Amino acid sequence: MSQISSFDKMSIIKIKDKTFKTSIAEAEIKQRIKDIAARINQDMAGKNPLFLSVLNGAFMFAADLLREITIPCEVSFVKLASYEGVLSTGKVKEVIGLNVDISGRTVVIVEDIVDTGRTMRQMLETLTVRNPQSIHICTLFVKPEKLEEKLDIDYAAFSIPNDFIVGYGLDYDQQGRNLKEIYTLAEE
Repeated sequence: MSQISSFDKMSIIKIKDKTFKTSIAEAEIKQRIKDIAARINQDMAGKNPLFLSVLNGAFMFAADLLREITIPCEVSFVKLASYEGVLSTGKVKEVIGLNVDISGRTVVIVEDIVDTGRTMRQMLETLTVRNPQSIHICTLFVKPEKLEEKLDIDYAAFSIPNDFIVGYGLDYDQQGRNLKEIYTLAEE
């Protein structure tokens, strides 16, 4: 896992009432995804994993990751919610459930960001009762300083500080998911 990096083309954007500055370039995101996909292709060869993408935030990450997966696999989606605005509510609500039998399967959870780990812990508990052979966590971002749950994260593209970020699928109050880069909340 690598720290957030900066690059020359720093831009400032405004989303609703907040100001954000560029923190990770699209090219760096894409390269990290290729690197993770290469590891998954090697680690999961011969397993036909089920990639379980967590909506809404992980949709861009999942799409780009799966374009790089070369082994036989399947894809499904679940939707969980624990954020309102820029703050975690601390409550996880399953909105759309799993409709695929995962018994005996290798499951790879594809998540946009793991911060406290509470959402991931609940998801692991929900999936474990369905008797998968194994469950692996693949996340675009992890915030080690904010983790409250002990998790085995198999694949993480970036380890970042406890900053609020937006873009590349992550939102601020449902806005900004369509941005190609990652933006960090600017000091106000």
